[in-house]
Amino acid sequence: MRRIYRGTTLLTVLVCWFALGLSHAADTSDKVKVQGLITGRTAETLTVKTAEGNTTVVITDDTKVQKPKGLGLRKTQMSFTALIPGLRISVDGVPNGQGQVVARTITFGGDDLQAAEAIQAGLTPTQEAVQNNQQNIEKNKVQIASNQEKIGANQEKIAANEQEIEDVSKRFADLTEFDTKGEAAVYFKSGSTAISAKDKTALTDLAHTSVNLTGYIIQVKGFADSSGNAAMNQKLSMDRAQAVIAYLIQDCNVPVRRIVAPGAMGIAAPASPNETAKGRAENRRVEVKVLVNRGLAAAGQ
Repeated sequence: MRRIYRGTTLLTVLVCWFALGLSHAADTSDKVKVQGLITGRTAETLTVKTAEGNTTVVITDDTKVQKPKGLGLRKTQMSFTALIPGLRISVDGVPNGQGQVVARTITFGGDDLQAAEAIQAGLTPTQEAVQNNQQNIEKNKVQIASNQEKIGANQEKIAANEQEIEDVSKRFADLTEFDTKGEAAVYFKSGSTAISAKDKTALTDLAHTSVNLTGYIIQVKGFADSSGNAAMNQKLSMDRAQAVIAYLIQDCNVPVRRIVAPGAMGIAAPASPNETAKGRAENRRVEVKVLVNRGLAAAGQ
């Protein structure tokens, strides 16, 4: 009886060892080892570059991250945060049927971690610089778009000014049947519309001599130098012409019907080059002419 019991016990032990051996063999056959460099990281996966190509390593709550401790076989457990791009690792795991490796243990050396951290330290400022450059590029794009809008608006104003000058020139060109019987030039300080005392006297004398002329009209053209932009110069030339007209009407008693609609010429038809201070001073002017129709003048003779 005792022999039968001993035989049964021995058989049971052998069967268990055999089963464990099969299980261990099967388990060992499923294991894979991946060695390479981390090139990408998400919350659940690592992209590891190996000699054969890229491998996706899946991290789970059961994955152990470790590095050797001292010179022995002991390991120091590490945080998942140590798994940074640039770190060389060795992964023990099993395939999951999707071409990925589910990591059981991930091991790396202390020197490898220092090297990876140095790489990250160098990359971080670069990445920040790239982000800053991208932000600057976006800002520049917005600024360029804004400038283009302003340029477009200025071009429209310039075109309008040119058209206005062309219309004024044509209107005055139509006065070919008139002879000039008197003229004066009024000069202004930069950006100003104020008439000097000397020029007021000249305008008064011109108005008094015009009274004796039959059917006279007065032509007034305002000009500006090249300082400032086109729109500002156009307005300034008109304001100067209006200031002269106001003086002729209010202080010289010239009837409104005697004055031709003023012309704002901007920087067109400069009297002198704008490259010198003297030239610019000569261009800040209003030209006043007293015109008489040739037919009326002949009839009055």
